[in-house]
Order: sequence, then C-alpha cells, then structure tokens
Amino acid sequence: MTMSWSRRVLAGSTAVVAIAALAAIALLRPSTPPSFVDVRARYVPSDAYLLDRHGAVLDTQRIDLTVRRLAWTPLEDVSPALVVAVVDGEDRRFWRHEGVDWLGVAGAMRDRILGHSRRGASTITMQLASLLDFPSRPRVGPRDFSEKLHQAQLAIGLEQSWSKREILEAYFNLIQFRGELQGIRAASEVLARKAPSGLSAAESTVLAALLPNPSTSPQLVASRGCTRAAASRAAVDCAEIKSAAITLLSRPSEAVSTGRLAPHLARALLKAPGERLGTTLDAGIQRLAHDALARQLAGLRVRNVRDGAALVVDNATGDVLAYVGSAGPNSSAAEVDGVRARRQAGSTLKPFLYELALERRYLTAASLLDDSPLNIDTATGIYFPQDYDHDYKGPVSMRTALGGSLNVPAVRTVMLVGVEAFRDRLHTLGYSTIAESGEYYGYSLALGSAEVTLWEQAQAYRTLADGGQSSALRIRADDPPLGRRPLLERDASFIIGDVLSDRSARMVTFGLGNSLNTTFWSAVKTGTSKDMRDNWCIGFTPRFTVAVWVGNFEGDPMHDVSGVTGAAPVWREIIDGLQAEDASPAPRPPHGVRAASVGFSSGVETRRREWFLSGTAPRHTIDSIPTDVQIAHISSPVNGTIIALDPDIPTDRQRVPIRVEGGTTNLVVRLNDTAVGHAGEVILWSPSSGRYRLSLEGGNGQSVDQVSFTVR
Repeated sequence: MTMSWSRRVLAGSTAVVAIAALAAIALLRPSTPPSFVDVRARYVPSDAYLLDRHGAVLDTQRIDLTVRRLAWTPLEDVSPALVVAVVDGEDRRFWRHEGVDWLGVAGAMRDRILGHSRRGASTITMQLASLLDFPSRPRVGPRDFSEKLHQAQLAIGLEQSWSKREILEAYFNLIQFRGELQGIRAASEVLARKAPSGLSAAESTVLAALLPNPSTSPQLVASRGCTRAAASRAAVDCAEIKSAAITLLSRPSEAVSTGRLAPHLARALLKAPGERLGTTLDAGIQRLAHDALARQLAGLRVRNVRDGAALVVDNATGDVLAYVGSAGPNSSAAEVDGVRARRQAGSTLKPFLYELALERRYLTAASLLDDSPLNIDTATGIYFPQDYDHDYKGPVSMRTALGGSLNVPAVRTVMLVGVEAFRDRLHTLGYSTIAESGEYYGYSLALGSAEVTLWEQAQAYRTLADGGQSSALRIRADDPPLGRRPLLERDASFIIGDVLSDRSARMVTFGLGNSLNTTFWSAVKTGTSKDMRDNWCIGFTPRFTVAVWVGNFEGDPMHDVSGVTGAAPVWREIIDGLQAEDASPAPRPPHGVRAASVGFSSGVETRRREWFLSGTAPRHTIDSIPTDVQIAHISSPVNGTIIALDPDIPTDRQRVPIRVEGGTTNLVVRLNDTAVGHAGEVILWSPSSGRYRLSLEGGNGQSVDQVSFTVR
C-alpha cells in the first residue's frame, strides 16, 4: 500500500533532524585517532618470517592460529581493479566526503523509516574506524546510536589527520574477507593463489562482493558481484564473475606454500607472530643446494632413494649459507630434518683417524699399510673387516688407503692409534652424538659404525679445511661470532686435505671418471653405511665446506647406491655452482710441512713427491711394512671380556695371559696406568675383582692400543 503523504513528511522530517543532530555532535567533537604510522607499526601478521642474510624472505611459519593475516600490503601493491570495485560497492562517494557520507546517512534513515531494505550507510572511513576501535571483535548486528556516533567522530578525525590513500591502505589490510582471512594479502594469496597486485577484474569484483557478508555462498556472492558490476558499468562479464566466485570460494581456506626454501629451519627457529628473524643463509645458495638435491633424488627414485639433506658453510666465518633439511619429491617423511637426524657415518670419519696418526707421528702419507685379510678377536666374536669392493690391494701407502677409502688399513690404523683416543678426538671435534666409550664402538669406529648428524659432519670438515681451527657454526644473524680454537694440528690437517684432493689416490677404488674430480682444488670424502642405508659426500674448497647426505628417513636400504653415485653428484653440482665465479687456489703448505721425493721398492707404488711433517721424511726407499705399524695391538684379553674367578682353584694358581701382537719391545704394557711388561714378553697376571684398563704405549707415552675388561 502506498504510504500516506503525512507519513512521508514525517519520515523526511525525522531523518533531517536526526542527521542534523548527528552531524552537529560529530563535527563538534571529532575523536583523535591513532596515526597511520602507529597503526601500521602495531599490525602483527599471524606468520613469522625467516630472512636470508640480505633480508629476502626464505620461508614463513604460521604462529597465530586464531586468524590468517599476512604481511602488510602497501596500496600501490593492490590491483587497481580491486580498489575500484571496493570503492564502488562500499562507498561510492569515498573520494569526496570527509568521513561521513551525509547523503548516504539520510537515505539509510529514510529507508529504515519507510521499511525498505537498504545497506547501511557506513563509509569505508567509518568501517576503518570500527576496525581500529575493535580490531579483534566481530560485528554482531547493527550498531546502536552511541556506537554510530563514536564511529562517525573517529571517522572524521581520521579524515582530518590521514590521507585518503592511507585510509584505503589500512582498510585493505584490516578488513575481514572470508573465514579466518584478514587483509587483502591473505585473501588474495589463499583464495586466488596470487599476490594482490595480480587480481583480475572478475576476481576483484568477487572479493569486493564478499565484504557485506563474507560467509555467504559463492552463488550469492556472484549474484551480488554481477549486480554491482552492472550498476557501475564495469568492463567485466557476469559469466566471468560467476566463474571466479566458484573458483575462489570453493577452494580450501589454507595458505599455499609458495617459494618455501627452508621449512625445517623456519619450524625450529620462528616462535612469535610477526617475527622477522635474520639468518646467515643466502637465498641463492639455498636454492642451488635445494634444487640440486631435489633433482638427484628424483632421478634415484628407481633405486629406492627418497630423502636427502645438504649444508653449505663459509669456512672463514662459520656462517651456514644453505640448510636443506629435506628435498625429496617422493619423501614419505618430509617433516624430518635430515640435517639434525642421526645416521651411520660410514667412511667419512677416516680422515680424522689418519690425521690423528699423522699428528702423533705414527704414520706419514707414504707409510705402507697392509690391505690383506684381517681377523680380530673381540668379546662378541671375530671381527672381519672388508673393503668396499671386496678386494684386497696388498701393501698400500696411507695416501692410497685414505684416498681409496680402504677399510682394512683403517682398522689397522685405529689399532695403532687406539679406539679410545680416536673416539675422544671425534668428540672433541664436535661429534657430540658419539657419546659412548671407545669400548662400546670397538674397531668398527674406524669404518663409521657410530651415528652422527650432517651438522656435525660439516662442523668437523670445516675444522679440517681451516687448518685445524674450529668455532661453532652460525645460523642466526644475531649469533655473536665466536673465537676459533685449535683442535687439530695445522700441518697434519694440510696433508690430509692434500690426500683428499688427490684424484690419483682415489683411482684405486673409484677410477678416474667420477663426480669427485672437480676442475679446481677441492678435498672430498664419501661414505656409505652398512647395507647402503646412508651415503655421504663431504668436502671443501679453501672458501666453502659442503656436506650432503642421501638415504631414507625410515632406514630402509637403497638399491646399489653408494656415496659416489648417490650424494657425490649433489655435492659436485653445489660446489661447482659456488665456485663458478670465484675458484679458490689450492692452499699453501704451512711452515711445518716439507716436500720430499719418495720411492717404494718392489713396485708397490710409483715414485712421487710427497708431503711430510718436518723430521718425518724417510731417508731411503720404503720397502717394508714396519711390524709395529702393521698390527701392533693387544690380542688378549679382548676388549669387553668378563673374566670369572673360579672359587675351586687357589687364587695364586689363577693367571690371565696378556698378549701383544705385532709389537716391538719398545712398547710398554700398562694395567690401570701401572707398567706390567713390554710387548713381546710373556705376561701372566694374577687377577682380582674389579674393572681394568689395559693399554699399549709407545716410547713417547702415547697410546697405541687400549682395551677394558672386568674380573668377577
């Protein structure tokens, strides 16, 4: 029924009076708003950000689960089509009013009195005022007069102290779009899978049509968008709007992981919403390492290889430049951090064993070691080490033994150096996961039976690369640089690095054509654990240390994949990429190292120029394997033995034989630090209950071998 003339007059008069009263009060007492700078400074994204050394975002981690709010977006990074669609739909006179659209208020009040359905008269500035007043409280129902009054006062204050562009920018960052999505960046990246600057006209129309009722169905949003587009004569087809609405609003409301380069590190380090944590990583090197590892793992899928990890370290500073916890496209446990996971070391510990033997002057790089079958009695049975290729080379120099990663010579060397001494050296180098005693690991420690992490491997090899100087690795930009301390002898470290750089020394096992041979100076070592469950490739140039692990997080074995075929190609691609613009020259020999020509009789190895520690170069042709180097070790009692005293036999008739094999009389046998005889003598010891340490020592007092046993 048509409204009477008197009712129309009443409605109009009421509206005019109400508007006049509201305007007068609002204009008389505009509220003082916070500044634009303060609002932007108080804005806290729900995510935290992991930054590289140059400030580039490497990764993000969501911390606040109550809202999805991404980084603040400047207005110039918002699609112009969205600005037009939102202003046309929400506040057509935005650019002309001063906070309150009085014509809109009049129309809204008139329609309410007349019973017509009409959207409220809140301007964009008034909506922003409400967001600043109640940033975390959702609006429920219409606002009462006092709330509207305060909203109008604050809006007028905003218009007096902010520019129109600042108002729009804050509005786009604070407005709620759909579900948990707050701000245009979250809405655009989650719903449209793109940055706000790339929104099309149809997508912009859909997002603008969401604002009056963000939870409405895609069909109703599309209908509202089509109506708005027609009213504003926007150059966008209704069919495009409907298609965009279905696409945008039917997707799961979850963030898309785009450009994630260091998720494991982000998960470990980021703790607070809005945090921007600087790291030592370099985004370019991180991407190089990640992509090289991902490509190799994709190619090894047919060999049952799913997982891998990589680290790149700057030798001079200890800064970690790349940290790839996992990059396997077919991984079934991608959340595992391969950098921190404990895996069996394989042959990667051998350089530190030989460095210790050099340092103690037990061996030189030219010393001959016997690569022949070896059976060792242990408390758990016979230990029978074999080489990687199940072949024996006979007498070989230490250089060949390490370069070719021969197992039997390594076991002979740990018998010479002592398992406990080797274990202590590894622990000192930072292998904190090697926490048991030498007795626990036994001679197999020389072949890498212990579990280590990729982080520890990179730390230890960086120490070797830096002439034996060590400091903790740095991963956070605010980590203070730590002073370096000497852990290895500089001269011995140089010789080990030279051996690891020698492609001819590797040839006996790996041939000439392999991924370890670079066009520049580099030192590298591979390792493969039992049953091919892990393989490693770790090496360095004077400037960088690169460590790579390949395997399966679940522990199932790979199919015929060794360190040289699994991890080495990744190492080679990374090291080549690092050296592309700056290939470092070979390191200079330190003052305590001398070069000398050395020859071998019987054609064991060809004459060559070899590096020696001062005073250790031979004066004649090397023609035999010294017996005290060959197998000087305690053969009885074996490590870990438990000896039981027989109560039926008189105590003075019970003896324990102590035997040393391969030793000369200059080696002293000590029981709990008390000398009981010399190697080569028959030693019969009267036992008593207790735990004992039996050691074999050279003339300089250094341990050659050591075992522990118990008498009960």
